[in-house]
Amino acid sequence: MNRMKRALAISLLAFVVAMPATPAGGAVRDDPMTPAIVVLKDQVDPDGIKEPGLHRRRAALERALRARADAGQRSLLSLLRARHSQGLVSAMTPLWIMNGVAVTATRSVLSELAARPEVREVRPDLKIQAPVLATSTVPAEPNVARVSAPALWNLGYRGQGVVVATLDTGVDATHPDLAGRYRGGANSWYDPNGEHPNTPTDVSGHGTATMGVMVGGDAGGTTVGVAPDAKWIAAKIFNDRGTATASGIHLAMQWLLDPDGNPDTADVPDVLNNSWTGSSAGCALDFQLDLRNLRAAGILPVFAAGNFGPTAGSVYAPANNAEAFAVGATDNADVLDPSSGRGPSPCAGAAAPRLTAPGVSIRTTDLYGLYTVASGTSLSAPHVAGTLALLLSAYPELDADRQAAALQNGAADLGAAGLDNDYGYGRLDALAAYHWLASAPNFTLAVTPSSRTALVGGSATYTAAVGAMNGFTGAVALSVTGLPAGATGAWTIPSVSGSGGSQLTVSTPAGVAPGSYPLTITGSSGGLSHSTQVVLVVSAGDFAVSASPATLSVLRGGSASSTVSVSVAGGFSGGVSLSASGLPSGSTATFSATPIAAPGTSRLTVRTTSSTVRGTFTLIVTGVSGPLNHRATVTLTVR
Repeated sequence: MNRMKRALAISLLAFVVAMPATPAGGAVRDDPMTPAIVVLKDQVDPDGIKEPGLHRRRAALERALRARADAGQRSLLSLLRARHSQGLVSAMTPLWIMNGVAVTATRSVLSELAARPEVREVRPDLKIQAPVLATSTVPAEPNVARVSAPALWNLGYRGQGVVVATLDTGVDATHPDLAGRYRGGANSWYDPNGEHPNTPTDVSGHGTATMGVMVGGDAGGTTVGVAPDAKWIAAKIFNDRGTATASGIHLAMQWLLDPDGNPDTADVPDVLNNSWTGSSAGCALDFQLDLRNLRAAGILPVFAAGNFGPTAGSVYAPANNAEAFAVGATDNADVLDPSSGRGPSPCAGAAAPRLTAPGVSIRTTDLYGLYTVASGTSLSAPHVAGTLALLLSAYPELDADRQAAALQNGAADLGAAGLDNDYGYGRLDALAAYHWLASAPNFTLAVTPSSRTALVGGSATYTAAVGAMNGFTGAVALSVTGLPAGATGAWTIPSVSGSGGSQLTVSTPAGVAPGSYPLTITGSSGGLSHSTQVVLVVSAGDFAVSASPATLSVLRGGSASSTVSVSVAGGFSGGVSLSASGLPSGSTATFSATPIAAPGTSRLTVRTTSSTVRGTFTLIVTGVSGPLNHRATVTLTVR
């Protein structure tokens, strides 16, 4: 990967901020248009998104990011539209992933924006050059085995069910080792530069090579990819001339959080590889907000550590950010490549590199269905991304912190003991990371029942059970969110040590609005956190469903009936809709009336035919009224 040129514009920005605002009514002569990123102060705290399940958490995060951006950018966008009509702004693109706006405007307008109270900073829209592979004539193939990927294949984990993404020069989707692994569809390819809007394309080969290390198959006689059963998607952040912009990268990272524009669709990738970096020393945080939100969505941003070594502090931004996971390069004998980026990181709380992986003489996919042998940390990072695909095949719900912990704790320690500035935690070992996940102390959280009904002025109870895994002995703090306004929740034991149970009582005093409320119950211990969701139904009254007789017997071709009664409590009034399920094939069920006014009855009649299956069956009679849902059972024997 060649040294990448970054437009270092700190002095330019200072000049921009110092310029006077343009008076309404005209442009200042000789005030050129300048591309910039405007970042707003009001940012979502992704750690506050506690939805259970990875898909729900991602959808909730995206909605929160979009809502914050929609609300916070209105005034700013209104101003920009006014300045556009004056000829002072030529382009503007709202960005919700980091609540900012990419804008091309006169320097006087940028100064005006920087002075606004809702703006945190105005920074340059950087230009970054695409990395170039350093080719080698030395044949090589032991890199995949070196990270013990085949050992996980033998356990049945080959990346199946996992989607990996790359931000790079594109991908040649026609390569025999990659074509069948492309997810396809309108939500799997993105070109923020607009040069190839519909078809995966790569004119340099860099992105094709890195994708081969992640998911490549064996069309060339040997398996070149770490996770050959994973699927891939890609964003082509570098244009055909090999240049990327900060605004384009923001848009690509934003696309990753919602490839099809629908937050309810589970199409977010599980793994992200970035075989690129900047070329300036120091802690630049241009992409920190994006990376933080990707991690909150369960995506660990893997980065190449860069080829600017062996000097100290040669891992550059954004790979040296605390939110990134930088990977250096070793050869297949675990010797550190001299050009591999070294620590320490100048960013607070960061370590870079975090890990090393093979990056010398790596055989991988090339353009036109060919193969290449290349070197550099651009090839090291996708070994880690591919390993994450293997681990996520085994443990699909791992959050980003747990992914990083597994990689670090499973690493083969090289160099100085523990974390060091050359090898990080050591060389990648996929099998050891898997074993760490299988044996590391952890806990489980289960809550019953999944739904409770409470009358206004009453209460409902749930039982949380904490189970210890692999010798876990920590204290698990329990919490609940999502309670309706006016309701309160109290635990019999707010913190469970090791394993045990606690009861949550939710009180719904007068004034709580009737309705159905999803509650999120979370257990937290140190860096571990598990959540589950239950439902609280608040009702001004309630009803119950019963059936008599509760046992029916019928000859094939005949019918039988039972009376379904709906009783009420707490002043309930309204209609109750009835349905029946669990019927044997070849039979039907009807009600004499549905919905019925409660209290009341309806006659359930089950009719069979000569082809109805013989046997004993449990029918479920369900009554529904608004958020309330109750059941009764009827045993049916067909003779």
